[in-house]
Amino acid sequence: MPDIDRERAWLLTVDGAPQSYVDLDDPTHIEFEYLRRLAHVVDCVADDGAPLDVLHLGGGALTLPRYVAATRPGSRQDVVDADRALVQLVREHLPLSPDAGIALHAADARAWVERAPAASADLLVADVFGGSRVPAHLTSLAYARLAQRVLRPGGVYAANLADGAPFTFLRSQLATFQAVFTEVALIAEPSVLRGRRFGNAVLLASAHPLDVASLARRTAGDAFPARVEHGDSLRRFIGNAQPVTDADAQPSPEPPHGAFSIG
Repeated sequence: MPDIDRERAWLLTVDGAPQSYVDLDDPTHIEFEYLRRLAHVVDCVADDGAPLDVLHLGGGALTLPRYVAATRPGSRQDVVDADRALVQLVREHLPLSPDAGIALHAADARAWVERAPAASADLLVADVFGGSRVPAHLTSLAYARLAQRVLRPGGVYAANLADGAPFTFLRSQLATFQAVFTEVALIAEPSVLRGRRFGNAVLLASAHPLDVASLARRTAGDAFPARVEHGDSLRRFIGNAQPVTDADAQPSPEPPHGAFSIG
């Protein structure tokens, strides 16, 4: 069940695992490293301050939507989360400003994308976990094509994924989105990419060139620096991995015990 720990600076946990960290007084403060990388994507996807239309699949405590609202006033955002208890908890205990431009919906992520208007989003962020695993129905070619349909020309898809060596899941996801989008990139810590530990990785996809240089500068300057893999290095990482169909889709692997625990 979701829970908010007010003694730990608005830390939202789900079944004991950290889910979101929110500073209502400073929505630009982002505690979790993977969310900082998604915030860098927000910063690089358009000119500074330009409003965006954003679809978030998975909401948590709305850390990233709050960041978008603060840094890009006038943005319109839909946040979709299947966890109705979490949605209600956030509405009651972590309220949004009426003029934030954020609409929160309790619904299945893929079903929402299937119904969403074509070319309606500048940015689609997928941060969906059933427990600690990315659901299988959000990993396939059919899903990637749905995401592509929702994005405007030049729009960017960004997904928070989790895996460890030998990266069977992560490589298959990259191969899947590479089969649909012209440009694909990956942001992750070197220790994760070298297989030293299980961790988060942000997959990026677009029909147009990604601002890899700006992303690399921003992620390299974080407290826990990350690398941006793109082009030849990413193709080597993908290797002979194949795209995933709905018929053979699997959820992301179960994290090792304690991989995402608090403290």
